[in-house]
Amino acid sequence: MVFGSSHALSGTRGLARRIADATPPDRDRGADALRALAIGGVVLGHWLVTGLVDDGGALHGASPLGFLPQLAPVSWLLQTLAVFFLVGGQMAARGWASARERGAGYREWAGARMVRLARPVAALLGVWAVVVGVMIGCGVAGTTVRTLAKLVVSPLWFLAVYAVLTAATPLVARLHPLWPVAVVAHVDLVRLGLGGPQWLGWVNLGAGWLVPYCLGTAWARGELRDRTTGWVLLLGGAGFTGLLVVAGGYPASMVGVPGAALSNLNPPSLAAVTFGLAQCGGALLLHGPLRRWCARPGAWAAVALVNLSAMTVFLWHQTAMMAVTLAGTWAGDPLPGLHTVPDGAGWVPSRLLWLPVFGVALLVCWAAFHPCERGWRKGASRVVRRGSMARSETVEHV
Repeated sequence: MVFGSSHALSGTRGLARRIADATPPDRDRGADALRALAIGGVVLGHWLVTGLVDDGGALHGASPLGFLPQLAPVSWLLQTLAVFFLVGGQMAARGWASARERGAGYREWAGARMVRLARPVAALLGVWAVVVGVMIGCGVAGTTVRTLAKLVVSPLWFLAVYAVLTAATPLVARLHPLWPVAVVAHVDLVRLGLGGPQWLGWVNLGAGWLVPYCLGTAWARGELRDRTTGWVLLLGGAGFTGLLVVAGGYPASMVGVPGAALSNLNPPSLAAVTFGLAQCGGALLLHGPLRRWCARPGAWAAVALVNLSAMTVFLWHQTAMMAVTLAGTWAGDPLPGLHTVPDGAGWVPSRLLWLPVFGVALLVCWAAFHPCERGWRKGASRVVRRGSMARSETVEHV
């Protein structure tokens, strides 16, 4: 047993060392670590605030935030979309600059990035089209089918916005973030303060997430100083967000709450944007320590593997949660934290106990569907096998 454990440990260390050796020296490991943290925040956030209640043989969605508003601080920690767009803007800007240096054209650069997004999405939608057809054919309640399908499709709005901003990188790379902030502020003034049409808020879907994306492109140009800019954004963004919540009537939750009159996220509100600025500030402050932490081969290997699986984790984590929930219905009685209404303090610890089970289900989904993501990441997957020979192939793929 000791020999086997030592051998496994040695193999793990060797794998970590090969991944570290294959990483280009100019790779921003701190930014990759931020993206890994953002992925973890999204997964945990969805698993904690998305309830599926068994109501007499049909499942419908419910959020603990609707019953327990004191849990709103959870959304402050786990709604990490601004960090995604910050890091995405930084990496897209650096990738575009690198492509131009290599003489690559826009079509080649943008096309490669769109394929990276589209292929795993196509696999998800294909599988769920079959699942929905089977559920309908087996007579599953329409409420259940609609609830599950919505949970699968709803996160895709993020990828759609991300894809549009990525494609527009050459146009927005030098846009100052204050311009989209001004757009969001004016839209909210008209729709919320002056009684304007509510559909106007969907302008913020692009403008709101353009703010952290533009911060990311500025970061790529070296215009943001981690500590100075970080503290200004963190304190300024937090202060403005607090003012908007306390005096402006914006919700305290930074995610949507079923039945609420106003959502900070759907579409993005000014409070969501200022909160995102605070998140970006915190990310910049963490960047240096995370970069130093990732200098360790083991830490960097973990971060690199999470990033290589980012799309699979993002697309399939809700499916993993739903699979466990559906399997739990075979137990007969509703299981606490899985099928019960999230209307009491006891639901939270019960839910926490289910998180490892969701994690195991996600690992199964990863094993089944990661090849769809890995197909366009062949250079990155060869890191383990070919070591430093893959350096040039991993720059765009980790």
